[in-house]
Amino acid sequence: MSTSGQPQFRYTQTPSKVLHLRNLPWECAEEELIELCKPFGKIVNTKSNVGANRNQAFVEFADLNQAISMVSYYASSSEPAQVRGKTVYIQYSNRHEIVNNKSPGDVPGNVLLVTIEGVEAGDVSIDVIHLVFSAFGFVHKIATFEKAAGFQALIQFSDAETASAARNALNERSIPRYLLPEHVNSCHLRISYSAHTDLNIKFQSHRSRDYTNPYLPVNPTAIDGIAQPALGPDGKRKEPESNVLLASIDNMQYAVTVDVLHTVFSAFGTVQKIAIFEKNGQTQALIQYPDISTAAVAREALEGHCIYDGGYCLQ
Repeated sequence: MSTSGQPQFRYTQTPSKVLHLRNLPWECAEEELIELCKPFGKIVNTKSNVGANRNQAFVEFADLNQAISMVSYYASSSEPAQVRGKTVYIQYSNRHEIVNNKSPGDVPGNVLLVTIEGVEAGDVSIDVIHLVFSAFGFVHKIATFEKAAGFQALIQFSDAETASAARNALNERSIPRYLLPEHVNSCHLRISYSAHTDLNIKFQSHRSRDYTNPYLPVNPTAIDGIAQPALGPDGKRKEPESNVLLASIDNMQYAVTVDVLHTVFSAFGTVQKIAIFEKNGQTQALIQYPDISTAAVAREALEGHCIYDGGYCLQ
């Protein structure tokens, strides 16, 4: 008996490897349950915040004897089981396992499914998405698309731990206002886990990127996506700022290689990726810097200039 007069255990039920815990603190976390129970054995599953008052939970041990050990210990102990100073009442559950009723979107994985609410396709660029999520680790791939739920993106990290860190930090949060177009007041991120483990990106474009493969072919629509015209305060066309530059190479006399471009553009900062392609008979390249400011410096210095005297003009 506990000092409150309420039995801490029920002895009438058949032992089970699943224990029913009552009188828990409000919004008791899974980590708190594991901390209480792990001295007695391996925890294989939990289900917390159940009941009308959300102060009950179920804990499943790997072995029946482990559950019996916990019940026996507190039955004979002068100190009751406690979480956050509250006495926890323990009994055997009438269930023999906890059925995992998590939806696929709750099962951790290395790919996140992000729904960007409050915007339409084109309002949030793939570069902005990359900037926001790369704060938590290296982003391998991004694919954006439109579904009934709205504008969405699949974002692939190297592992589930990194993806979980990004999800925990960004879910139900907003993209910073300064990264959004003027006509978008706010947008919210709704993030779940995807069943995908490795995205199949066939082209670099304004809708999809593979940051692990700089030599992936570039879809012609990528150029349209990067160079969407906008109007500045003076009414003239204004190119949107990006950490990816589109370079058109005129008056070519010799082949331009990735190494040549890397030498030229790395004078202004770290070049992360380079992709060379042909469009309408002209050689063009995408050069990716880690940030917009570095790209802007390189563009200001190189636009209209020659790689070598007498040829290879960059535009």
